[in-house]
Amino acid sequence: MQAFSDLLERLILTPSRNGKIALLAGYFRSQPSPARGWGLAVLTGELDIPGVKAGTIRKLAEDRVDPELFRLSYDYVGDLAETVSLIWPGQRGANRVPPIEDVVETLLGATRAQGERLVAGWLDMLEPKGRWALIKMVTGGLRIGVSARLTKLALAEMGGVEPGEIEEIWHGLEPPYESLFDWLDGTADKPAPDIAAPFRPVMLAHPLVTKDKRDTPDAIDPAMIDPDVFAAEWKYDGIRVQAVSENGTRRIYTRTGDDISHTFPDVLAGMDFEAAIDGELLIGAPNGEVAPFNELQQRLNRKTVTKKQMETRPAFIRAYDILVEGEEDLRPLPFRERRQRLEAFVDRVGSDRVDLSPLVPVTTLEALEDHRNAPPAPEIEGLMLKRWDSVYEAGRPTGPWWKWKRDPFLVDAVLLYAQRGHGRRSSFYSDFTFGVWRDGEEGLELTPVGKAYFGFTDEELKLLDKFVRENTIDRFGPVRAVTATEDHGLVLEVAFEGLNRSPRHKSGLAMRFPRINRIRWDKPAAEADRIETLQTLLPPDPIANP
Repeated sequence: MQAFSDLLERLILTPSRNGKIALLAGYFRSQPSPARGWGLAVLTGELDIPGVKAGTIRKLAEDRVDPELFRLSYDYVGDLAETVSLIWPGQRGANRVPPIEDVVETLLGATRAQGERLVAGWLDMLEPKGRWALIKMVTGGLRIGVSARLTKLALAEMGGVEPGEIEEIWHGLEPPYESLFDWLDGTADKPAPDIAAPFRPVMLAHPLVTKDKRDTPDAIDPAMIDPDVFAAEWKYDGIRVQAVSENGTRRIYTRTGDDISHTFPDVLAGMDFEAAIDGELLIGAPNGEVAPFNELQQRLNRKTVTKKQMETRPAFIRAYDILVEGEEDLRPLPFRERRQRLEAFVDRVGSDRVDLSPLVPVTTLEALEDHRNAPPAPEIEGLMLKRWDSVYEAGRPTGPWWKWKRDPFLVDAVLLYAQRGHGRRSSFYSDFTFGVWRDGEEGLELTPVGKAYFGFTDEELKLLDKFVRENTIDRFGPVRAVTATEDHGLVLEVAFEGLNRSPRHKSGLAMRFPRINRIRWDKPAAEADRIETLQTLLPPDPIANP
């Protein structure tokens, strides 16, 4: 546990991506198996200890300390693991720090009652840093700025292999990954897990224009826009997926390799082919168009899906690329050839659950910019540019593929509520709810329209946190309400990618990817936008008006 808790602490304090990769690779090299394998399972979110949940930790804390003291401490700190690790009154006894493999393997075989006793004993043995690591390990949700993808990059660096090689076998491996580490150590051959319809690592694109150059007129070289070099496609607002149907097994993966097949049995039923295709998962509207992303959200992350849900929100895949057909791996072919194979494939399969992503004519930079900012449907985020000669390469290579999203929508809103963040932000108010003006029964009032927790710098976060602390007028558990009147309030310029109707929200609106674009210290709260401004941005409702 000591080495793993040291790793987590250093990862939190290391902001750079390359620095985190170096720390992870060093940990995997220095630790023996199975300790490093269980650490890997925690870092990638693959460890599930059913006998110990967050409620277990709360109960243990309330049994050991005054419940009111725990409530106030948790309310102030905002993170369960950090609160318990600091407030826990350790009892004298054994002070042996258990190895991570002992903790995991013992808990996996323990009942709920046994798990509770074991965790309490280990919390007594450990120092605050170790307690925090233990709680995060058994409850999940590390929030230390390390993704599963970053962890796999560190594995690749450790073993001197390509990240795609790890991605291709990942879904056939199980913790504590001893065969994987034997291969990376050079003491065994590469594992060859027998998994049907495997995931292939996806190819990603770079932004054609970075955020800091959005207002630069000559950010794009017009000579780059050459129809003999690039193809253009619409970038749809759905979920990037990989649909694989091989030897009787059908699976649907997200771009990160998560298997979501059980949530979309209607799409699986339409995958009567032998191939692996890359595309966008979308919901069809009654009028034959694509439904807003909000309709797709109603189907995501469900353990089961009803017949009615499939009928009212039918899912389908808009195919971008074909990776495998039959026994033939098409990824080494240039995109021009893969596109031809994809067109023939979609036409031959004739499934109502798979259609073809249309190409956009490439003529001039000005014409493409018009397409980008005025697409034929609100569910289109912008354009993709792909070199005709590009092979399908795992990861995010620079040059072959570019994404050119339409400019974000902007709205001036007033800060209403704030809540502490997690991980290294647990001491700062960093999650902000904001609203716009509307006419109420007693005059002008603010109605919440969204929540954002990124888009600002660390220095701006400190200023926002200071504003919240100095202007708090009410408390609702961990949430702080701040002064927000026409005469006194903080205006935030919020950027977002799209807007949908939502009966779950008081305003009737749901923002897509909201983030704080600027803090308008200079703008009076009374001059923030009204709800009518946002309502004009709503797309037609194809579900209600076929």
